[in-house]
Amino acid sequence: MTAPRVAVVLKRSSWRRWVEEDKDPRVQRLLAAGDDTVRRIRPSHREHLETVDEVRRSFQDLGVTPSWHDHASTFLAEGHDLVVTVGGDGTLLAASHGIGPGIGLLGVNSAPSHSVGFFCGARKGKVRAALAAALAGKLARAELTRMRVERNGERLHDRVLNEALFCHQSPAATSRYILRLARGAKSLQHEEQKSSGLWVGPAAGSTAAQRSAGGKVLPLTSRKLQFVVREPYRADGHALRVRLGLVGEDQVLEIKSKMRQARLFLDGDHIVHDVTIGDVVTMRRSDEPLVVLGLSRNGRNAA
Repeated sequence: MTAPRVAVVLKRSSWRRWVEEDKDPRVQRLLAAGDDTVRRIRPSHREHLETVDEVRRSFQDLGVTPSWHDHASTFLAEGHDLVVTVGGDGTLLAASHGIGPGIGLLGVNSAPSHSVGFFCGARKGKVRAALAAALAGKLARAELTRMRVERNGERLHDRVLNEALFCHQSPAATSRYILRLARGAKSLQHEEQKSSGLWVGPAAGSTAAQRSAGGKVLPLTSRKLQFVVREPYRADGHALRVRLGLVGEDQVLEIKSKMRQARLFLDGDHIVHDVTIGDVVTMRRSDEPLVVLGLSRNGRNAA
């Protein structure tokens, strides 16, 4: 049998980035003073390192030699059968952008005392069993819808897992745009709006920003997208008609900017695109779903 081709993507902890790499003097002073803003970064880092060692030992016991990567945002999974992230949901999300359809992704929550790890199918202390099940094809798997985002017909991203945020470049400014939900050439909903912006995303992100803004939690394996208007502006007491909705598999959501200086943020604050007046941002279901291991259809994981 051919040996499995496995990649391990490691989290770069706050301790590593701020203390070891940047040698940030303010962070070092706060640590020395025992300030509560940085009190958790050292124990979290230690817990993470213990988990990384557990992952290494587990692979040795299983007779598998993976490749190791520590920059999740630039990781590409081509040529691998399985990807294992060691960190939290942020590490898994960043690595997922480099993973195409059909490649299994197993997240290991490396610091469960400090991290939620909702999408992580394994956790510190239970790594070997999860890895063995994943390699044997016996771990539960969920296929998660991702979102395709275009600007003026140009593809920006095919693998948005959580959400996109469309808004003015300044959080203090009003976002102005025209919202259109369509099926083919037919408009289903159409409205000119003022608000603090829009959240749009697949079901995987519906428990986070979408929910906080008033959206609904979708079934994890739903193939629909959801959009939620943030803080809709009420003109003369008249509320917006379209504030929350679903985008079906055969539908698209179009946002036409009335702002010269708008921003489009994809899956957090690291992937950012400029949008100007007259630009049209289009969002639809991607044809590149993500396979997450250790996660059942109802969102419960092996951790």
